[in-house]
Amino acid sequence: MKRAFVVGVGGATQSGKTTFVKELSSTFRDVTLKVFHLDDYHKAKDEQPLAKAPITKKSYVDFNSLTSFNLPQLRLDLKNEIENSKTQVIIVEGTLILYDEEILEMLDLKLFVDTKPEERAVRYIELYSQFHGHNFIRDSYLDLVRYRMDEYVEPTKWRADIILNGSEKSTQVVEVIKLYLLSKTFD
Repeated sequence: MKRAFVVGVGGATQSGKTTFVKELSSTFRDVTLKVFHLDDYHKAKDEQPLAKAPITKKSYVDFNSLTSFNLPQLRLDLKNEIENSKTQVIIVEGTLILYDEEILEMLDLKLFVDTKPEERAVRYIELYSQFHGHNFIRDSYLDLVRYRMDEYVEPTKWRADIILNGSEKSTQVVEVIKLYLLSKTFD
């Protein structure tokens, strides 16, 4: 049995990673596919670290640091899926996917979804304001989240094989990546 082909999709929060993965996944018909989302490995809120904002020094629950996620469990789950299943394509997506060395070593194709910071900020504020209030979300993004993206995500662009535009849906890009994955799955 041939080993699963593993695709990593990284990029900043609200860059379009999950949307791209959903679009790509929906195009496969005769391929067994498994998707891992880093967000599914967030630790419980009471286990999340607190962090002080670099400029304002306000404290926030930090949902975007290395210690915010159960990365050891994701690594184990990913490794088990690679070694013990009949899955042909595995996609793992999240902000830290191209940052984590152990996960990086498991990837056959590394994608980075990029979007201008201003657009990501608007998406972030619109999405999370409905749960936590506009002012709090705006402040937390400006005070902490954007710095976490600079710290952990932006430096990983150079690790990607391909950088995708997360500002615009592209059926051509989805089709090209799909065809490439099919060629690797059935060669």
